[in-house]
Amino acid sequence: MVAVFSLFAFAVSAQPHDDKDFHGKEKTVHDTKDEGKKEGFNAAEVIFGHVLNAHEFHFLDIGDKPVTIPLPVILYSPQRGLTSFMSSKFEHGHKNYKDYAILTEHSIHELGLDPNKFYAGDIVPLTKAGKYDPNVKVYDISLTRNVVQMLLALIVFVWIMLRIAKRYKSGVGVTSAPKGSQSLLEPVITFVRDEVAKPNLGRKYEKYLPYLLTVFFFILINNIFGLIPGSANVTGNIAFTAVLGLISFVVILASSNSHYWGHIFNPPGVPLGVKLILVPVEFLSVFIKPFALIIRLFANMVAGHIIIICLISLIFIFGQLNPIAGWGASPLSIAFTVFIYMIEVLVAFLQAFIFTMLTAVFIGQAFEGGHDDVDGHHEQVII
Repeated sequence: MVAVFSLFAFAVSAQPHDDKDFHGKEKTVHDTKDEGKKEGFNAAEVIFGHVLNAHEFHFLDIGDKPVTIPLPVILYSPQRGLTSFMSSKFEHGHKNYKDYAILTEHSIHELGLDPNKFYAGDIVPLTKAGKYDPNVKVYDISLTRNVVQMLLALIVFVWIMLRIAKRYKSGVGVTSAPKGSQSLLEPVITFVRDEVAKPNLGRKYEKYLPYLLTVFFFILINNIFGLIPGSANVTGNIAFTAVLGLISFVVILASSNSHYWGHIFNPPGVPLGVKLILVPVEFLSVFIKPFALIIRLFANMVAGHIIIICLISLIFIFGQLNPIAGWGASPLSIAFTVFIYMIEVLVAFLQAFIFTMLTAVFIGQAFEGGHDDVDGHHEQVII
């Protein structure tokens, strides 16, 4: 399904359809002819258009009509106040609205903006003449597709858990065997408790189990949502993983004790000369741990999506060279795409598990060895 959907989406989107300039004026025959020589399938634009955030859900283009779900644009400017409207008012970058414009690769050059500071998808203020207004500061607090999809995932997550909790309260799964979604999620919850929380946190596992389960299922649901064609890759967004990493960082620091900090700033049994080298390394490791959580999840989730898009893009790259080459590359590209997609389903579960496991390991390291460490679990395994 994913391969066929992707192939169809790329096929109907590959041809240029921009017959208007940035201000909504019709292009001349000369302009269209010149751009026709340069336009074609832009793999980089398609790849980054998929993995980056946007103000709409874009599925495909049928001729010159994009099939999208517009999202609310909410802008605040100290000079202009609060402004809100639907992203469809921009007509996919062909028009401006209320003296604002959403940038495209074409409009960035047309407005004379620095491509190193302004990117496609940014919303910028304009003057009445349609030029970029550097005197107006704009804060974009819109409901982008990453935000909307994350909220949808949160709603689904809460609904599933409340539904299961209600069944347990009624006695289903307690006095009788679990049913339906209970039988699906109970082994997963038991696995996280027995294989992640207990080995790393000892008797304190019950204190941290709600957080670990929340992190695991929230990442998992967003990973699975990101595999739906046309959806956003939320866990492939560095801002999303950064927030999760910072929350885990706070939990780790809140769980630490004097024994933990003593081993960092005054490692026992280490010569003074070695301490001068070891102490800075140990101190940096406090910050490297959450950074590793952030980068690992981000890199793994975005890499799979890029590989899938690249494999599909090969069809159209070869097709531009020769139509026969494009058709010849299609079966191989689709086969590899389906294979990588199946791997991504496994990665969706695996990355949720790894993030949760490492969080439990780091929390356990923060309080192990202290007087309250009754289990005396001194050895941790870091994946």
